Amino acid sequence: MTAETSQTLDRGLRVLKLLADTDHGLTVTELSNKLGVNRTVVYRLLATLEQHALVRRDLGGRARVGLGVLRLGRQVHPLVREAALPALRSLAEEIGATAHLTLVDGTEALAVAVVEPTWTDYHVAYRAGFRHPLDRGAAGRAILAARRAPAAEPAYTLTQGELETGACGAAAPLVGVTGVEGSVGVVMLADSVPERVGPRVVEAAREVAEALR
Repeated sequence: MTAETSQTLDRGLRVLKLLADTDHGLTVTELSNKLGVNRTVVYRLLATLEQHALVRRDLGGRARVGLGVLRLGRQVHPLVREAALPALRSLAEEIGATAHLTLVDGTEALAVAVVEPTWTDYHVAYRAGFRHPLDRGAAGRAILAARRAPAAEPAYTLTQGELETGACGAAAPLVGVTGVEGSVGVVMLADSVPERVGPRVVEAAREVAEALR
């Protein structure tokens, strides 16, 4: 810790990170051991975080992440969208297809930014806010592939007709962005994705990841 930092705030943030990394919550004793502080300090931290709905305690006394974290998370989407738009615009114009940034939202893939090409006669209508299961469509499948092989080089995923008849897609996962799990992709009306599209989508995903770091 330095003179410019707050020890209490640092501990509170560490509590949130520890709780975010577990599905079953943590007891006061477990948090005390992990933080290296006494139980009284942990009680005070939890009480403060509970007041802001960032932490909740179940009937068994285990602390878990609270719904207030979700409200904070929703505010991240506009920031992520703004950072991604230049790369998405370039991708859409170059490929002539609708480009999108998709993030994980629970068990679903959520399109948070969409850019349509300006010069094509027709393209797939794909809107921000569109949701679909992670195991359907290129965007979700690319994310799942990255989960299975997190240390691998980013690769693109291709799909045909999984979300819309006559449409195909290509997507690549965002890699190396702390706290953000998602993918960048395109969707087009075609029998198959042209060979050059996959590598270009991987490049766009790298550009978005760099903008978010």
